Amino acid sequence: MIDYSIGIPTELPPYKPLDDSVSHAPRRPQVLNENEKRLAIENALRYFPPEWHQDLGSEFLNELEQYGHIYMHRFRPNYDMYARHISEYGANCESAAAMMLMIQNNLDPDVAQFPHELVTYGTNGSVFQNWAQYLLTMRYLSKIKSNQTLVMYSGHPLGIFPSSDEAPIAVVTNGMVVPNYSSQEDYERMNALGVSQYGQMTAGSYMYIGPQGIVHGTTITILNAARMYLDLSNQDDLGGVLYVTSGLGGMSGAQAKAAVIAGAVCIIAEIDPVAANKRHQQGWLTELYDDLDELSKRSKTAVENKEAVSIGYLGNIVDLLEYLVESNITPDLASDQTSLHNPWLGGYIPAGIGLDEGRKLLREDPATFKIEVQNSLRRHVNSINQLCNRGTIFWDYGNAFLLESGRAGADVLNEDGTFRYPSYVENIMGPMCFDYGFGPFRWVCTSGSDDDLRITDQIAIEVLRDLADNCSDELKTQYTDNIRWIVEAEKHSLVVGSKARILYADEIGRTRIAMAFNNAISDGRVSAPIVLGRDHHDVGGTDSPYRETANIRDGSMFTADMSVHNFVGDSFRGATWTSLHNGGGVGWGEVMNGGFGLFIDGSIDSTKRIESMISWDVMNGLARRSWARNIGAMDTVSQALELDQGLSITMPNLVDSNVLDNVFKSR
Repeated sequence: MIDYSIGIPTELPPYKPLDDSVSHAPRRPQVLNENEKRLAIENALRYFPPEWHQDLGSEFLNELEQYGHIYMHRFRPNYDMYARHISEYGANCESAAAMMLMIQNNLDPDVAQFPHELVTYGTNGSVFQNWAQYLLTMRYLSKIKSNQTLVMYSGHPLGIFPSSDEAPIAVVTNGMVVPNYSSQEDYERMNALGVSQYGQMTAGSYMYIGPQGIVHGTTITILNAARMYLDLSNQDDLGGVLYVTSGLGGMSGAQAKAAVIAGAVCIIAEIDPVAANKRHQQGWLTELYDDLDELSKRSKTAVENKEAVSIGYLGNIVDLLEYLVESNITPDLASDQTSLHNPWLGGYIPAGIGLDEGRKLLREDPATFKIEVQNSLRRHVNSINQLCNRGTIFWDYGNAFLLESGRAGADVLNEDGTFRYPSYVENIMGPMCFDYGFGPFRWVCTSGSDDDLRITDQIAIEVLRDLADNCSDELKTQYTDNIRWIVEAEKHSLVVGSKARILYADEIGRTRIAMAFNNAISDGRVSAPIVLGRDHHDVGGTDSPYRETANIRDGSMFTADMSVHNFVGDSFRGATWTSLHNGGGVGWGEVMNGGFGLFIDGSIDSTKRIESMISWDVMNGLARRSWARNIGAMDTVSQALELDQGLSITMPNLVDSNVLDNVFKSR
């Protein structure tokens, strides 16, 4: 058994060169002056004894100037990184061991995008800023007791503090800065200094379960988009529907699998051959081409035959879209999942520039790189506009595509200054899922057992079937989609890393599934505890005006009270750990989001925590959406008020538009 209590070793480990067996993060631009570099080195050396400072100082300066960040590669552990059985962590309490398991899963090379740079997904979604932070955190978690709380400060373990058995075992924050210092430039500087990090959503909160989560969310989005825009029934699959998008990397790599599950023909552009070949080799991407003429012929045949197939294009999305325009090929649906939350650090490679050339330009001349990105975005949008004029339906996938395109001067704005295209939450997921409380509920079997996962799958199916038999038509569609998802999940080989599953469930569904899991652990049907959680991309966990809260139209879409309330409320209602992040999905300074981990072990205490926390985690978001006058949320809250006598929520009174007209006419 590995002794995690050692933390930072007592003897200086040997130097470690980069391991070419894994993908590595793009080199970050040099943003620090000489005095700031001096401060960055001083910040890094404070983790280590003075007698190491001379050697490590030179090494860390080299890392900073070569990679733009100090990762402390020398201190990367020699053991394999993956989620072990919970009993293998040797912690004083099982809830801490569960958190250790989740951290290692986020850094598993089969799961993480750039594991040796501690990046889980999204190019810069970090678990820690450096390997010293990892070692110290694992040490603290191996020693912590149930009446203590570990405080995590943007990857840095601030320490263990006395609390109580009811308090979280850990409180996590990432990227929390004074608002006036939340620009992209501020992030790059603070991250280079080693004082803040971009935790994305589930990277910095240790709740990532591999691409399965985004596969499910993308499948649900594509299905609901086709129903809304293409007039398909709830029973139809997407046979013969052509969907065009981009991105086969960390999160975006799920698109290929999701499209096939939905039954569509999907063309996906990806400029990075490592990412494209990885998805092809794992079977998520069905076919891969670098010739647009061949790709065009293949996609035409696939549409005619109504095949469920994903066809990759190894090249730039702009080249693909311009080819479609010139060839008079009009997709039914289109979107984009380039990493535009991170455009100036390699998340978007400009058209006309190869991948290696683009990365070199980014390192050597970031100002010119930025100009080229903005030129490319204008071309990108021009092609989308032409396709949409011919009938394509396009939506922003919450990756800041419209936001950055607008900033680049692309033609994406209406006369009133609003975006001409909706975000996928604004028109699809918001009114069809979030306003009814449906969001990404997930669980991890800490045994690592396939049998436990199958049993929990069956339990979830039974709960959802019971709910589907006793609900309105609006809810039945969502329950039915998720039942189908769970029934077919094992067939689609979705598990990467920990034995985990995700589905979309509402407040009642999440609570009942959690209770049923706890009972199954108690009576021995499930062999070990379970960690419950969710994506931050949910009903109440995230304030993001161009994504999660895009369909809140009372003027409050730019406020962030909801995500903070969610984080605080989960903390004192029984969560095992809670997190609050600046940034996630659409970028630093553009979103506040929170999440949780809830350890359940079949005990009465777990029952109390489920009852106290799970309902709040959904209802606080529904209350805010209801107050914004979202009709679905108002109906859902009204039903909840009838069922729970302890619940009392302020409801809005709707105002007749004629009254408003008269008010302004009478001035």
